[in-house]
Amino acid sequence: MASTLLSATRIPKLGRFGWLMALYAENHARLVRLFEPADLAPGRYVSSVGDGLDVYLDVIETHRYTVELRLTYGLHDPVTGEPDPSAFVRMYRDARQAEATHCYVGRRWQDVIGLYPPPAELIGHRMRMNTFLGKWLEYLAERGHGVATLRPTHAEPHCEVA
Repeated sequence: MASTLLSATRIPKLGRFGWLMALYAENHARLVRLFEPADLAPGRYVSSVGDGLDVYLDVIETHRYTVELRLTYGLHDPVTGEPDPSAFVRMYRDARQAEATHCYVGRRWQDVIGLYPPPAELIGHRMRMNTFLGKWLEYLAERGHGVATLRPTHAEPHCEVA
């Protein structure tokens, strides 16, 4: 009887793609709570909480259904000169998703997975990038970053994708 009950009430498994979509939804909620980027005009913003690690938010483009951003510190990789760490994020307003499309954490994506990765490896890489983004957003919120600490700068956004 117990085995019949268990098989009748199977809980569906969440596949890797479903897990990735859930990460996108969580990152959207975190990003909106933290900086409300959909309400910002294109440009560069800085968040300072007095710890010496200012966070830069570049609003690259805003469209009806999407917002393109880059999140980084004022630190640069000594070898490449790239802001390190940094994440390019595409927010989908209508779907309430935020996808890290490119991350730079010491290495470019091409150096991590190659130019033509198999689909499973690409999904795995996207999961790692978006897990990194979620943890970073959580950390920034814990440190006190947010809408109240965000102000526009007069510097040009750093928008090149590595």
